[in-house]
Amino acid sequence: MKKIHYAWIIAFTGTLVTILAHGLGRMSYSVILPSMKDGLSLNYTQIGLIGTGNFIGYLSLAIIGGFLAARFGVRRVVFISLIIIGVALFLTGFSDSFLFAFMMRLFAGAGNGSSYVPIMALPAAWFAAKKRGLATGIVSGGIGVGLFLSGVIIPPVITYFGHNGWRYAWFFMGIAVFVLAFVCYIFLRNNPKEKGLSMYGGDEEQKGGVKVTLFSAWKNIIREAEIWKLGCVYFMYGFSYIIYLTFFVAYLTKEIGISASTSGVIFAVMGVFSIFCGVVWGGISDILGRRYGSMLAYVTLAISYLIFAFYKVEAGFYLSAFVFGISAFSIPTIMAAAAGDAVGGRLAPAGLGFITLFFGIGQALGPAIAGWIKDSTGTFTNAFVLSAVVSLVGAVGSLILRKKS
Repeated sequence: MKKIHYAWIIAFTGTLVTILAHGLGRMSYSVILPSMKDGLSLNYTQIGLIGTGNFIGYLSLAIIGGFLAARFGVRRVVFISLIIIGVALFLTGFSDSFLFAFMMRLFAGAGNGSSYVPIMALPAAWFAAKKRGLATGIVSGGIGVGLFLSGVIIPPVITYFGHNGWRYAWFFMGIAVFVLAFVCYIFLRNNPKEKGLSMYGGDEEQKGGVKVTLFSAWKNIIREAEIWKLGCVYFMYGFSYIIYLTFFVAYLTKEIGISASTSGVIFAVMGVFSIFCGVVWGGISDILGRRYGSMLAYVTLAISYLIFAFYKVEAGFYLSAFVFGISAFSIPTIMAAAAGDAVGGRLAPAGLGFITLFFGIGQALGPAIAGWIKDSTGTFTNAFVLSAVVSLVGAVGSLILRKKS
């Protein structure tokens, strides 16, 4: 029987990391948001700003985390980052004011950025380019699993514990992330040489020299024109998708009048269909090239936002969740693979970290602007339309990316 290459262990451990860092650490906020809003007597602008705090933290550490991982190794950086997330999530349950909640989400976002970027780039060190999109898709599948778990587990926890249920939801997630961080540390390795192996799918020449320093990594990254193009395209995704996800449950429960349990089910459906979207779109980008894969993904995402805004019946919400789910994390998967294509496996964490700077700016702006739109107009519809428009701009912008070689 042929032995399984350790690269696949890396890919599926990466799935666990994204479940913890991205699924529970970030996406769960959408499910907890309505009851947390009531518990702390916040308005939607404040709720949006708390989400923005998470993304400011993400932005601050995403680029630095990528460079630190290039210098000190993905394994160590991811482990420390997950510990930070676990502690921050647990402490969020003690929030008694807008400022405390904002700060805890800021710290959770910092850990998210410094774990998610390195783990998404790690397949570039373990898989040859022809397998890289698929492997990166497996890693990103954890986000969908995290979405599903959030939609299934969190609403019952909140209901069971009543008025303070949202606090126990944060406690539960904090403990889970902290404990499972040690499991990730056991299985992760920085590169095939640590296991006495070669890259899966054939060795490639690695750009960036033998020894990587923060300065040399930075110099090589900013000189690569394709990296700047990827950053501009990635900004559109960060701005648009986060509006949809952040206010998904609040829109259904507070504006449409759907029950929290049904909203959780719809959210979970989205999570189920998003589990394999990274694998699918990573494979599509391997075949068609990153530019056309990105363009098709952006168009699909825009359609999901428009359905959500205008088809205001339960079937429409399920349809929107399905369409979003099948393309939810397509863009991060494609961007991670494209960053590896542009700068090589060794510098891939730094390259992805740099373009995540653009992505993070979009994420930081999106929730605050959408919350303000809701408070100003009394509806989320205009915010979701804005998401669709920005997503279509991303589709057009994808055509500036490098053609398939």
